Amino acid sequence: MIDPIIVEIVEGTLASAEAEVEAAIERTARSPMIREARDFRAGIHDRLCRKLTGRSYSALVQPIVRDFPIESIKPGDVFFHNDVYQSEGGIGHLPDLCVTVPVHHESQVVAFAQAFGHHDDIGGAVPGSMPSHGTSHFQEGLIVPPVRLYEQGRPNLDLIRVMVRNSRLPDSLRGDLDAEVAACRLGAERIADLFRRYGRETVEACFETILTRTTEVFRQELLSKIPLGTYVWEDYAEHDGVDPPRLHAQRMTMTRTQQGLILDFAGTSPQAKGPINHAGNYADGVFLKKWLAPILRNLAESPERMAELDVNEGVVPLIELRFPPPGTLLTPVFPAPVNARTFVILRLLGILAGVLAKATGGQMPADQETIRYTGFYGTDVDDQPYLMREVLGGGSGGRPWADGSDTIHVVPDSKNLPVEFTETRFPLRVESLGLAPDSGGAGKRRGGLGYRKEIRVLRDAAFLSVADRSILSCWGLAGGRAGKPFRVTVDPGGARERDLPGLVDDEPLTAGTLVRIDTTGGGGWGDSLERETSLVALDVLQGKVSVESARADYGVVCSADGLIDAVATESTRAALRAERGELPFFDRGPGYRTLSGRDSAEVDSV
Repeated sequence: MIDPIIVEIVEGTLASAEAEVEAAIERTARSPMIREARDFRAGIHDRLCRKLTGRSYSALVQPIVRDFPIESIKPGDVFFHNDVYQSEGGIGHLPDLCVTVPVHHESQVVAFAQAFGHHDDIGGAVPGSMPSHGTSHFQEGLIVPPVRLYEQGRPNLDLIRVMVRNSRLPDSLRGDLDAEVAACRLGAERIADLFRRYGRETVEACFETILTRTTEVFRQELLSKIPLGTYVWEDYAEHDGVDPPRLHAQRMTMTRTQQGLILDFAGTSPQAKGPINHAGNYADGVFLKKWLAPILRNLAESPERMAELDVNEGVVPLIELRFPPPGTLLTPVFPAPVNARTFVILRLLGILAGVLAKATGGQMPADQETIRYTGFYGTDVDDQPYLMREVLGGGSGGRPWADGSDTIHVVPDSKNLPVEFTETRFPLRVESLGLAPDSGGAGKRRGGLGYRKEIRVLRDAAFLSVADRSILSCWGLAGGRAGKPFRVTVDPGGARERDLPGLVDDEPLTAGTLVRIDTTGGGGWGDSLERETSLVALDVLQGKVSVESARADYGVVCSADGLIDAVATESTRAALRAERGELPFFDRGPGYRTLSGRDSAEVDSV
């Protein structure tokens, strides 16, 4: 019997080691995407490649031990890879550079510290290594399979030289690599100290206890809320950067059994010509199981309990994944392009939420925001090349118990780039940053709002965007309405005003041009005419909902300062109820009707 106090010490040390790795990377990295936006993750894994920490997702260690037998790994070795097709699903696109440091105890590997981050540039056809119109993986940058970056403490300078030479921003790349290596070494030392203090047998027994406890908590507290049966739901990416916009389907059939969940992706569309594919089906889908499992936390008894539930390797035994044959969005065949794989892998989160909503009668949040990359590149006042790119968040879906959150991000702890940083480092001026009014889907519980950010270029430049949900919306649930989609407007209100598509590589901008970016709003939950009038008035007062939307979507007649006309509100709501008909369980928004020619309600039974 393991002393429960030692288990808690080990678990706390693992969590603090992971956090320390991330803090060290944030303090020492050079690229804005990592240092300021925090688009990176760390993880602590045992010698069996099982993820022990659960604050967020991470890459996998399996590719390392697959190519380098564990008995051949020496103290001082450091491994590196970014090869998507050899990552067993842990790496999504080539800018995600992954460093792995083994932990030794008494000359044997007992654990691993690992980190990966989204780096500025790893070569390829366009700055940032994410060609939105790419048709081959070879256009996306330098591909590095698992290799030794350091051998027994000695750096592989030849390899580092090749990698740095392939980047448009070599100083950032080298600095980021050094930051990740040093941080992972720090984490490895923290774990090694655990083994020195308590011994291998005790520490590994604690690992087993931690993982087994997660398995049982998810089984008893979360899976028990899902009725036995089979449920089907599908959602779509809207464009791939190459073909005209259309519905690229991802289908999930969820079967709840006595043992756990079976998720079958049969019915998913063929792989796309453009870069929206996700090579994530390897190694029995271990990465995808851990990626999807956090959605189950929405079934917890309270928001407070939800926040306590970590996702580590303990969730893996509860989920079985069944993939379609090679050649689909989820099983692309090399060298299909993959840099915009967020269109698929993030949609899977919403699809699982959708099947769970059907299984539980709507007791799930509505659809959430998705990742989108926007940015500018050109030359600065010293004629040196620059790349400013950020991952702006959006609104999460309304929930049965609360409104959605504004401007959140699915990458934990991520941030927008600070205005002061942007303006001092790049020839850009941020003229406004706030919430996008009316972007959250209407509902009894309103969808969270997206950003509105306006940036003026001070020198001739080019704009880039890798963004989904620019046509389709985050769907509303249980009578709630869809949120507003992503939108980029050049010269808003001016003579050259134009909207850009979600996938853009090199839109030219002359000096002085203003660009407005509106990110997605979350879907609404529940009947908007049942929303408390006082909450609608507060939304209007705070600028989240316009006076016009308050009346048209919520039936609330009020002034801009939030004063409600109770008589007019009662009659307006009565009129809206009489004319609207039955509310759909899912509302996909007008973009879906445009691309499919169907109404949302027609596919509720899918």
